[in-house]
Amino acid sequence: MKNRLYKYYPEDFGELTVDVLHMDLTFDVYDDRTNVKSLLRVRTRDAPLETLELNCRDLEIRAVSCIQSEVSYRYRQDDAILEINFMDVIPPHTEIVVVTDTVCRPTKNILEGLYYDETPAGAPPQQITQCQQWGFQRIVPCIDDMCAKCTYRTTIIADSRYTNLITNGDVVVERHTVKPGRDKIVYENSVTPMATYLFFLGVGTYATFTREFEYPDGDTFMLELLVPPGSSVEAAEKALDILHDSAMWVYLFTGPEQFDEAKLPIRKELWELVRRRERMKLEAKPGATLEELRKVREKLAGLDRAITPGYKYTGTVYREIGMQNSDFGGMENVGNTTITTNRIMPFQQITDPAFEYMISVKVHEYYHNQNGSEVTGKSPFEIWLNEAVTVHVEEQYHAFLFGEDYQRLGRVLDLLAPASGTFALDSGAASMPIIPDGFNDPNDLITAVTYVKSPEYVRMVETLIGKDTFVRGLDRYFKKFKHSNATTQDWIEAMEEESGQPLKEMAETWLKQTKFPVVEVSAEYDMPSRKFTFFLKQQVPTGGKPWEFPFRAALVDENGKDLAEVLVKVSGETEEITIENVDMPSFLSLNRGYSFYGKLIYRASQEELLLQVRKDSDITGRFTAFYTLVDREKLRLLKVPGSAPSEDFIELYYRLFNDRQLLERAGGQFLTIFESVEDEEFAHHYQELYDVKQKLLKAVAWKYRNSMISAYHFFENVSVPEDTSLEETARVIKSRQAKNVCLGVLATLDTPEIHALIKQQFETAACATDRLSAFAAYLNSSAPDKIEVLRAFEAESKKNLVAWEAFLAVIGNNSSVDAVELVREMERSAAFRIEQTNDQRALYGSFARNRKKSLQTEEGRALFAEILRKLAPVNEYSTVNMLNAFANIDQMAPKYHIPLVKILADLLGELDSQKFPSVYNRIRKLLLGAPKAVKTYSIEHGEIKALQPEKSEKN
Repeated sequence: MKNRLYKYYPEDFGELTVDVLHMDLTFDVYDDRTNVKSLLRVRTRDAPLETLELNCRDLEIRAVSCIQSEVSYRYRQDDAILEINFMDVIPPHTEIVVVTDTVCRPTKNILEGLYYDETPAGAPPQQITQCQQWGFQRIVPCIDDMCAKCTYRTTIIADSRYTNLITNGDVVVERHTVKPGRDKIVYENSVTPMATYLFFLGVGTYATFTREFEYPDGDTFMLELLVPPGSSVEAAEKALDILHDSAMWVYLFTGPEQFDEAKLPIRKELWELVRRRERMKLEAKPGATLEELRKVREKLAGLDRAITPGYKYTGTVYREIGMQNSDFGGMENVGNTTITTNRIMPFQQITDPAFEYMISVKVHEYYHNQNGSEVTGKSPFEIWLNEAVTVHVEEQYHAFLFGEDYQRLGRVLDLLAPASGTFALDSGAASMPIIPDGFNDPNDLITAVTYVKSPEYVRMVETLIGKDTFVRGLDRYFKKFKHSNATTQDWIEAMEEESGQPLKEMAETWLKQTKFPVVEVSAEYDMPSRKFTFFLKQQVPTGGKPWEFPFRAALVDENGKDLAEVLVKVSGETEEITIENVDMPSFLSLNRGYSFYGKLIYRASQEELLLQVRKDSDITGRFTAFYTLVDREKLRLLKVPGSAPSEDFIELYYRLFNDRQLLERAGGQFLTIFESVEDEEFAHHYQELYDVKQKLLKAVAWKYRNSMISAYHFFENVSVPEDTSLEETARVIKSRQAKNVCLGVLATLDTPEIHALIKQQFETAACATDRLSAFAAYLNSSAPDKIEVLRAFEAESKKNLVAWEAFLAVIGNNSSVDAVELVREMERSAAFRIEQTNDQRALYGSFARNRKKSLQTEEGRALFAEILRKLAPVNEYSTVNMLNAFANIDQMAPKYHIPLVKILADLLGELDSQKFPSVYNRIRKLLLGAPKAVKTYSIEHGEIKALQPEKSEKN
C-alpha cells in the first residue's frame, strides 16, 4: 500500500456509470432538520447496471426505492456511500428513477451542505447551503460529481416567517401557504444543466433590494440583493449599481472581438449611453424625458448590432446573497451567488481593500455563469481552469476601473509579499502544483496557487499567442463545451487550434511542476557592431524541466525612452537574445509587465537602478528596481548591525513620495517596503526584518519630517471624493493609500506630536481605512493612552460585524510588546466566536502570518499551538491556511527547529487522520519538507511515528 500523502488522486475520478438527467427535489425545512425527498432520473450507459452508488454523507436514510425495479440498499457510512442493488438488472440505455427519503441536520461549524448562518434577531434560524465541492451529498443522496450535470425542479416548504425561500432557477409555482405557519414555493432550473456543486438552497430573513438590468437590445432580467435586515438603503443601491456595471462590462467589453480597436469606440459609446439611460430611468417623467429615453434605446439597439458582445445572462433573476459565515469570499451557484456579507456592499465600515475585493468578487462570480456553470471542469483537478480564466477576466475589469498600472502592480505585490505572497507559498514546504498529484479535501485546492499562479499561467499564454487570438480561442472553447464538461487538455487544444502554436509542453511544466523559474540575466553590448545580447539561464529544479515563458524586455536611454523592446518565448535552460543596430542603453527594463511568473537575478549597478526607478515607462520595471534597491539596503543593515540607512535610499524614498504622477497611476502601494529580503541567510529573521524596515522609514521621517507632514496634508486634501462614481472612488483610494503610507512613515518617530497627528486622524476619519490605519499606528506606538483608545474602539467595533472583523485583523497583526496578550484577550471576548470564519481569519489568520510573534517568541508559539489545537476540529480549511506559516522551518535559525517541530508533532499525535485528513496530511507534508529540523527534534524527542511508512499505511 502506498504511503499516501493525499486522500484523493486522479485515478479516483473515473467515468460515471450513468448519465444524470434530472432531479426533482422537495425540501421540508425545520429549525433542526430538513426532510428531503428526491426523484433522481438517470440513464444507463453502454453496460447493464446491477448496483448504483450514490454519495451520501451524514444523512439519516428513511426510505429508498426505484420506480422501475425492486431494490435493496446498504448505507456505508464510513465511505459516505448509499449502495443501491437492483433486483432486476437494468439494461443499457434505460432511464430509471431512484427515489430517496432522507433527513439532513444543519450544523454551525461544518460550512458545507446545509448549515446555520447568522440569524437576525427574532427570526427563525437562517439556513443556507455550500455545495462546493461535495456539499450536495450532505443534503441529499446523489452522484456528487462535476460531470453529473442535470436540470432540477426544486420545491421548498418552510416556516412562513422566512422572508426568502430560494434556490436555483426560475419560480414556476409562486410562494403560497400550505398550512398554518408553512409556505411552499417551486423553482425550475431547466436552461443551464447544473453540476451538483453549483446547487444552492437558502431559507432566511433578509432585506431584499432589486434593480432591473436592461441590455442594449432591450432584453431584461432582475438583479436582486439579499442582505441583513436594517441594512443601509444607500449602500444596497450602490452595491446593485456596482453589480449592474460589472454585468454590463462583461457584455460590452469581453467576447471574441473585445480587442478589436475599430469597435472599441462603439463599446465605449454603448457604456456611456447605458449609464445615461439608467439615469433617465431613475428620473423618468411623462413627456419629453420618456421620448428622449425612447431615442436613447433606439440608438443603443443600433450600436449593439455593430458589435459581437460577451456573455449574456440566461435567467430571469440574478441574485447575490449575503452569507456571514463561509470558508469562501464568494461562491457561484447558478443564478444565486453567495458573497461574504462583510464584502457584499459598501458598508460605512468597509475598508478600501475590502471595497476593491467587493468590486472584484462581484464580476468574478458573475462571470462564472459562463466559465464554470455553462462550461464546467471535469473533476476537482480542473478547479484551476474554472478559476484561472475567471480571475483573468476579473483583473481586466479591475484594470478598467483602477487603471492597468495600479492593477498589475497590485498583483506583483501579491506575488512578492513575504508571509502570504504566492512566491512564498510556492517555494515553501507547503508548495503544490497548479494541478496537484492529489488532495485531501477539495478546499485544499482553494489557494493562491489556484487564484494567483494559475491566472498568471493563463496570462502568459495570452502574451504568447496574442490578446486577439486568446479571446477567440476562449470563445471557441466556450462554444464547443457549452452545457458540458471540459478538461485541461480541452482548453489547451482550443488555444492551440486558434493560435496554431504548440502549448502542451508549456502547460505540462507549468501545471504539474511546483515552484517557478528563477532566471539569471547577464548582458553585453558590442560597441563597433551596435549589437546588444541578453544571456538567460534558468535554475531548473532537481529532476525537473525548464519552464517555457514569455520574456519581455527593453533597452532604455537616460531619458526613459525605449531604444528597443523584445518579446521572446524562452523554452530552454539557456537562451540568447540579440538586438541589432541599437545604441547602448542606460538601463535594462526586464520582465516588463511581469511578463512571466518567476524571479529575475540581474546585477544592475546602483546607478542603473536609481535611474530606472525614476525613468522606466513600465510600472512593474520601476517597482522591481525599487524593490531591488530596498532589498540591498535592508541586507546591508542586517549584515552590519548598527549601521545607518544610506542617503541614497532616504533621498529616493522621499522623491518617490513627491512624484505625484507616479502615485496617481500606481497609488501608495508603489511605496510598499516588505519585511523580507531575497537572501536566504536572513529571509526568515522575521523580527530583525521588521526592525530594519522601521529603521529605514524612521530615517526618512527624521530627515524630512516637515516635508512629510506637508505631503500628508496634501494627500489628505486630494483624497476627498468629488462624486460617487467608481472611477472617482478608484482615484481617492490611490490618494488615501499614499496618505496612510505617509502616516506610517511619520509614526516611526513615536513622538508626542506625531501621536497627536495619528490620534486626530483616528478621531476625525471619514472612512474605515483612515481610522484603522491610524489605530494600527497608535497601537504600535508608545502613546500613554493607547490602551484607553483600544478599549473604546473595541467596544465600538463589537457593535458591527464588519468593523469587528477589521478590528481583529489589526490586533492579530500588531507589533507591540503585548501583541500576544492582546490576541488572547480578544479570543476571550464574548464577541469572538471561533465557529465564525471571519473571526478565525481576522484574528487567528493575521496572528499566524505575524511570524515574528507567532513563531519567534515563546509566548507566541504557545498561543499558536493552542489556536491550532482548538481550531482543527472546528474548521479544517482555516487551520490548513494557518499551518502555512510553518512552511520554512528548515530555513529558520536552528534555535527554532525543535520548538516549531514540536508544535506540529504534538498536534499530529492528537489528530485522527480520518476525521481531519487535510490538517493531518498538511502537517506531515510540512514536516517532510523540514528534514533538518525534524532530525534535530528526533535526537531529543525520538522519531515522529506518524512520519514512518508503516504508521502511514495504518492511517
